[in-house]
Amino acid sequence: MPLTMATMGEVNKIVKVGGNEETRRFLENLGFVAGTEITVVSSIGGNLIVNVKDSRIAVNEDMARHIVI
Repeated sequence: MPLTMATMGEVNKIVKVGGNEETRRFLENLGFVAGTEITVVSSIGGNLIVNVKDSRIAVNEDMARHIVI
């Protein structure tokens, strides 16, 4: 399921990062790599703040749809 459907506070694993090559590379540089644990900290208007690799990162709803957990 896409990251946008994740429950807040629940630890999930990234299964796949989709999108075109540029989008995948951008997300991978931020730490969104298959097998990495990710936790949704906050959701405001579809935009998410997530914990990934000991960092908090904000991603918009469009980018979050490309991350499959």
